[in-house]
Amino acid sequence: MRIITGIARGRVIKAPEGLNTRPTSDRVKESMFNIIDYHYSYEKVLDLFAGSGNLGLEAISRGAKKCIFVEQSKEAYNYLVDNIKNLKFQEHSEHYKQDAFVALEILSKRGEKFDLIFLDPPYGKGLVEKSIDMIYKKDLLDDDGVIVSEQDVNDIIPDIIGDIKKVRVEKYGRTTIAFWSKEE
Repeated sequence: MRIITGIARGRVIKAPEGLNTRPTSDRVKESMFNIIDYHYSYEKVLDLFAGSGNLGLEAISRGAKKCIFVEQSKEAYNYLVDNIKNLKFQEHSEHYKQDAFVALEILSKRGEKFDLIFLDPPYGKGLVEKSIDMIYKKDLLDDDGVIVSEQDVNDIIPDIIGDIKKVRVEKYGRTTIAFWSKEE
């Protein structure tokens, strides 16, 4: 895995071995960011279920001013922290080894709002729907913001959760990328 473009273009991102984390492939990440960069602007990013930080680090490289990373796994979190340091992105990053839903509660109490939120939880556990529902209830998405979720093609998720609506879906093999924004 590597940073595709921006100030850290070509730099390697390290991730744990095995299937406990599923880093988004460079091909899928490039397609995802082509859509994001064409349709949305973003300065403040939340990378929930961050793993090694692949998506949030790419956003910083492309100009995001700040990214908050949340990862519960100790092993993945250690890779995340190392990747932030290796890319010298400490100034643009906050990182927490925390349960995603506890983190959303804390971020809400801090009054945080995000232009771009990445959701790449373990597949098949209903975590995308649960995350979007909590993001909606805690009002964490900026009015012009976007949520980008990654899930298995067999995961069934409603098209509307609260006032957040699925606006685009792209399929890459067994992976589905969905783009969500507030209804107007």
